[in-house]
Formats: sequence, C-alpha cells, structure tokens
Amino acid sequence: MPVEIRELQIVTTITEGGNTGGNTTPSSAGATNSEDIIAKCVEQVLEILKEKTDR
Repeated sequence: MPVEIRELQIVTTITEGGNTGGNTTPSSAGATNSEDIIAKCVEQVLEILKEKTDR
C-alpha cells in the first residue's frame, strides 16, 4: 500500500550578522558559488515549466 504525504513542514533559522563558527569573512568564491546555485535553480524551474506547457 503506497504512502501519501499530504503535508511537509520545513523549519529553518536564519541569522544575520552573527558569527556561527563557519567562515568569518565573506569571500568572492562564496558569492560566485551562490550565483551558480541560483542559475542552476532557475534553469531547472524553466525546464519544469517547459515540460508542463508541452503536455
């Protein structure tokens, strides 16, 4: 018998300006890394939308 998930709850905490033990100084590599991630996400969303319109 398949299990159907009807609701998914995601909880996250975002802190601004605090040191959390990671890198304490921002780097340009981090900025390009986030830009790459955003570009990949946009590309995937566009592919999904294209698939939906093709149906």
